[in-house]
Amino acid sequence: MSNNETRELFHLLNQRVRLITKEMNNILSGHGLYHSQWSIIFCLDQFGPMTQTAIWKYLHVEAPTVTRTISRMEKNGWIIRKQGEDKRERVIELTDAAKEKFTAVNKAVEQVEQEMAQPLSGEEVQQLQYLLKKLAIKEGE
Repeated sequence: MSNNETRELFHLLNQRVRLITKEMNNILSGHGLYHSQWSIIFCLDQFGPMTQTAIWKYLHVEAPTVTRTISRMEKNGWIIRKQGEDKRERVIELTDAAKEKFTAVNKAVEQVEQEMAQPLSGEEVQQLQYLLKKLAIKEGE
C-alpha cells in the first residue's frame, strides 16, 4: 500500500469516527450526556465497577481527560467514586439513577448504531470488525 493510500485510509477513518461521534452526541444530548461520557457508562455496564486507571487504559484515553469526564459525571449523578484497596485508587460505579436511565439511553444509542450500520451486510460488519482489530495498536493490543 502506498503512503498516499495509507494517508487516505486514515483520513477517511478519522472522518467516519468524527461523524459517528457527532451523531452520538446529538442523540445523547437528550439524555444530558456526551459520547465520551457514554463510553464510560458503557464500560461500567459491561465490566462492572472499575478503577479510573482501568477505564482510561481500556478506552485508550489520557488519564486527565477521564478524570475531568468522571468529575462532570459525578456532579450530574451518573457515577460515584469509592475508595479502592489502595488509598490512591478510586473505583468508579454507576449510580442507581444511572442504572435506571441506562436502558433508555442504550436503546437510543442502539438505534443510531443500527441506522449507521444499515448499509452493511452482516458479513461486511464482521469483516469491518476483523479489519479494525487487525490494525496495529500500541500497548500490545
